[in-house]
Amino acid sequence: MISALTVATAVAANAQVNVNVNIGMQPAWGPVGYDYVRYYYLPDADAYYDVNSRAFVVFANGAWVRRSALPRPVDLYHVHKIVINDAQPWRRHTVYHDRYITYRGRPSNVVVIRDSREPKYHKGNNGNAYGHYNRNDNRRGHGQGHGHGRER
Repeated sequence: MISALTVATAVAANAQVNVNVNIGMQPAWGPVGYDYVRYYYLPDADAYYDVNSRAFVVFANGAWVRRSALPRPVDLYHVHKIVINDAQPWRRHTVYHDRYITYRGRPSNVVVIRDSREPKYHKGNNGNAYGHYNRNDNRRGHGQGHGHGRER
């Protein structure tokens, strides 16, 4: 009994903890509250955003392809973004599309990283890891725009 407990303790002590964190790679328009995000599904574009490669994955000409921008303007700061940590979510696109399509066209009231007051998002660049916005500063960083999509 004691030897079994010793073995179980030794196995537990050797177990590795693998923690993935990519807060600094998430886009400024991403929702707060996630230490790790692999993809966002964007119902308004019916496309994905790959956080690690910083590219959109869109369906074009019969195949899923990576693009630096969406085919049509989408206000990424105000639409719903669904966090998906599957390796290749477009392989199960019907599942995600059917589950989240009801969010299309409905504005999101979720706080985005750019507007967050959480300390983990604020490093350098005038207090913000993304250099886009600081509530104590009326400037928006890269001009007056918000990046992708229309102005609001």
